[in-house]
Amino acid sequence: MEASFASVKTDLMNNNTAAAVERIQRYLEEPNDIPLNIAITGESKSGKSTFLNALRGIKSKDEGAAPTSMTQTPMEVTPYPHPNYPNVTLWDLPGIGTTKFPADEYLELAGFERFDFFIIISDTRFRENDVKLAQEIQKMKKKFYFVRSKIDNNIRDEERKKDFSKEETLRKIRDDSVQGLRDLGFESPQVFLVSSFKPHIYEFSELHETLERELPAHKRDALLRAMPSFSLKIINKITVFQSRIKYWATLSAAVAAVPVPGLSAATFNLSMMVSVVTDYVTGFGLDKQSLEKLAASSGVSYDDLCADIKSELAKEKITKEFFMIMFISLASKAALMAAEKVSRWIPIIVTAASMGISFTTTYLTLSDFLSQLADDAQRVFKRALVLETSV
Repeated sequence: MEASFASVKTDLMNNNTAAAVERIQRYLEEPNDIPLNIAITGESKSGKSTFLNALRGIKSKDEGAAPTSMTQTPMEVTPYPHPNYPNVTLWDLPGIGTTKFPADEYLELAGFERFDFFIIISDTRFRENDVKLAQEIQKMKKKFYFVRSKIDNNIRDEERKKDFSKEETLRKIRDDSVQGLRDLGFESPQVFLVSSFKPHIYEFSELHETLERELPAHKRDALLRAMPSFSLKIINKITVFQSRIKYWATLSAAVAAVPVPGLSAATFNLSMMVSVVTDYVTGFGLDKQSLEKLAASSGVSYDDLCADIKSELAKEKITKEFFMIMFISLASKAALMAAEKVSRWIPIIVTAASMGISFTTTYLTLSDFLSQLADDAQRVFKRALVLETSV
C-alpha cells in the first residue's frame, strides 16, 4: 500500500496529475475486482443455506437468497454472489457421498481449484465423509473449517431441564464434536459453534476473525468489506476503511487543483462522498436491511436499535446540502491543518496550497464520518447483546 502511494507522490511531484488520478482510481477499485470464493458443504438439512444467507447478510425471504426449504436439496454446485460485493461468491456444494458426488471424486467434481476455503457444516455430528473431505482438502493445501450449526436449537431444548447451564451445554457440544472428529481419525480439530439466526452471539465472530487471520492479505480486504459485522470487534474493518482515506483525499485534491478531462471537482466530491459513506454504513451493518435482520435475531426492536444511532449519516439519505454544510464547517480547520497533512501525504508542488486545503478537508471529513459510524455500530451491537446476555 505505501509503495503504491509513493508512486502517486512521484506522479504529483512530476506534475503528472492525470497519471496520479488513474493510479489512485485503480488502487481503490482493486478490492472490487479481487475474487473471493467460499465453498460451503454439509449433509442435507444441516443448515447450509441459512448459514450461507447469514454470511451474505440477507434473510431467506430476500431476493436471491439460497432456498431453505427442507425439501430442496442442491444437486449441483450453486453460486450465490454477495448482494453488495459481486466479487465475493458463496457456493452451495451438494453433500459429499451422494450419487452424483461420490466421496473419492468430490473435490474434482466440485471444482476445488476455484475455492479459497471450505466450510464443512453439521447440525448434529460430523461423519466419516466430512473427515475424508477435510483430509483431501488438506492434501490440496487449502483451508477448511468445521462449523457446528443450529446451536440455538440445542440451547432451547436444554433450557427445559432443571439443571440447565448455557455454558455447560456449549462445552458439551464442543467436546462431543471434537471427540467425534478425533474418533474418526482427525487430529486437533477446531469447531465453531454458530447460530445462523443469531449470528451476533456464540462463535460467528470467532469464525470471522479466524478467516481474516488466515486469508492472504489481498483476499482479506474482500472478506472484511463483504462479511456482516457479527460482534463488537470491528477494529479491523475500521483499519481497512481508514487506510483508504488518504487515497480518496489525494484524489479529491488532485481533481480540485488540476482539472482532469471528464472529472468535475464538485461532481467528483459529491459522488465520492456518497459512495464512501454508503460503504461505511453497509460495512458496519447500519443500513436498514442489516438492522432489521439484527432486530429479528436479537429480539431488540428495530426502533430501539435505531435510537442508538447518533450520526445523521445512517439515518437519512445523504444530500448535496448535507455535504456542503459539513465541508463548510471543516474548511477553516482544514486550512489550519493543511501544512501538517500536506507534509505527510502530498509533495510540495506548485498547487500545494489549493491541494492541501482540499486534501485536508476531505481527509478530516471522511475520518470524522468513519468515527461517527464506528461509534454507532458499537452502540447498536451493545444494545443487541444486552437482551441475549440477560436471558
